[in-house]
Amino acid sequence: MRTTFMANEQNIERKWLVIDAKGQRLGRLASEVAAILRGKNKPTYTPHCDTGDNVIIINAGEIELTGNKLSDKLYRHHTGHPGGLKERTAEDLRSKNPERMIELAVKGMLPKGPLGRKMGKKLFVYRGADHKHEAQKPEVYELRG
Repeated sequence: MRTTFMANEQNIERKWLVIDAKGQRLGRLASEVAAILRGKNKPTYTPHCDTGDNVIIINAGEIELTGNKLSDKLYRHHTGHPGGLKERTAEDLRSKNPERMIELAVKGMLPKGPLGRKMGKKLFVYRGADHKHEAQKPEVYELRG
């Protein structure tokens, strides 16, 4: 009698993947990276377990946005104090901190709660082509489409 495979920490195999963001659209990159972090690209996907791989994104400073999003899209956060709403445009954020732009897009597509936060810790974003994870022997991952 066959039973359904149920993933747990002992039988999960994690890989390290490198994705080049140069010339990629932000939303399409983020949705695919979120699926990899969750493990949805594997046959061993289990919704209540973190079965995903570690993802390294390089060249974050060369990510593309379509239309007028560079000038119109706003990133907002509140300090918690009265009148503490802070706003930055996508163009400002891409020039000063493009890593944060990709992290916000990907983490917004992950589940909310402890499992989603655990998945988000496997994302590493770098502005340029260099990263510090050579010891993990990451494989190059080609995005679909």
